[in-house]
Amino acid sequence: MDLADFDPGEFFGLGDDSSLFMMLVWMLPVVIFIFYGQRIQLQITSGEIKKGIRKLDLFRTEARAQLVDHVGRNCGPLADPSPRIDQFLEYFTIPPVDLDPNGIVPKIKHAIRSREEYTRSNIRSMAPGVPEGELNRIQTLLEIATSLHLLYKTVNHLFLTAKKQNNYPLIVPLQMMLPFVMEEAAALKDAVPAFKQNQPVGDSIGPMVVGKMMLNTMKEQAAFQTVMGTADYEGRKLILLKAEGPSPTVGRPADALESVAGGTKLDAIITVDASLKFEGEDSAGVAQGFGAAIGGVGTERFQIEEIATRDGIPLFAVVVKQSVTEAITLMTREIAEKADEARGRVYDLVASNTRPGDTVLVIGVGNTVGVPQ
Repeated sequence: MDLADFDPGEFFGLGDDSSLFMMLVWMLPVVIFIFYGQRIQLQITSGEIKKGIRKLDLFRTEARAQLVDHVGRNCGPLADPSPRIDQFLEYFTIPPVDLDPNGIVPKIKHAIRSREEYTRSNIRSMAPGVPEGELNRIQTLLEIATSLHLLYKTVNHLFLTAKKQNNYPLIVPLQMMLPFVMEEAAALKDAVPAFKQNQPVGDSIGPMVVGKMMLNTMKEQAAFQTVMGTADYEGRKLILLKAEGPSPTVGRPADALESVAGGTKLDAIITVDASLKFEGEDSAGVAQGFGAAIGGVGTERFQIEEIATRDGIPLFAVVVKQSVTEAITLMTREIAEKADEARGRVYDLVASNTRPGDTVLVIGVGNTVGVPQ
């Protein structure tokens, strides 16, 4: 191609034979894009986000309806539970001041425990005489409904703010994060039936592994909603901890550890938990490593790490990998079948990192719904 003979006017239809119409055909879209491009992009993006918001609204409405129905059918409340439940959905927790981070963890722990105790006392006042296991189930369903309610309000707030300001850059981060928000919301919605029917979820794999190790042991209360048993393995003493099942609760394993460590010299601590997998990894893979495998806001892990550091106790972890959806919905067969392999990994860690006569604490971390001991 000879660029010397290239004629821009001819290429764009602006030569002597061109018409004003052809000029407008070329120039009008450019002008519109320059002055109205962001608004056009905002309208296109808004349509996608509106679909997500409608789904979130449907999810939170369904979760609330199932919670109201469950309380009405199983707890014999004194009155219609809907107004009280609607009040619960608007509850919030203000984080402590963190200008000085020293001592922030005990403050967070106090705020969380205060919320838990207040919620439990209000459920009891709404449905007097409700059994402990049913109370735990209602509390869990209430947390799910509250989480969905908060997700809807947050996404809707960000969307309406961007629309109000006609601000496309403000809506871009929301568009980027929406698929992750919707994945979490769908998982929470799908978790409701499992918790209502007291069936194990993916996060129950830790308590399931340790629960199998506790089957033939004498159990005793170690902390709030947390049980303990002891067993022997090749001359080592195993102290086994898990949340008290089969009702849905995570217990307080860090408080139990503090109680045990106060009167027993521990030579190793092993935590068994579910772990979020990377995209591309197969679900139900078993891995082992170092540190405290325990989720949540971090107060329990902080407490475990503090005790281990203070007493010089090595920390080991065994995890079963799964997606966020698998973690909070009905446990799949693939994950359940990994319980024996995870238990074998625990025994391997005990044999290879301790000596006969040592004492090892094994903690089954996670929600023990549907998992006895």
